[in-house]
Amino acid sequence: MANLSERLQVLKKEKKLLQKDIAKSTGLSLRAYQYYERGQSDPTSAVLIKLADYFNVSLDYLVGRSDDPTRH
Repeated sequence: MANLSERLQVLKKEKKLLQKDIAKSTGLSLRAYQYYERGQSDPTSAVLIKLADYFNVSLDYLVGRSDDPTRH
């Protein structure tokens, strides 16, 4: 299964988004988002929730615990 950084990269590519747009929309600094996408830093639970909500996927999918992106 994928990990958080891989899922962020895939979701960004699928939705044809830029890192700066994701960061701005979720209230993150560009640098913080880049660290998450590169796997250089782990986000807090609050940030994980923001990212899951932004991409409209489940937390389990976002962090690689499930291959089902459906929110329950």
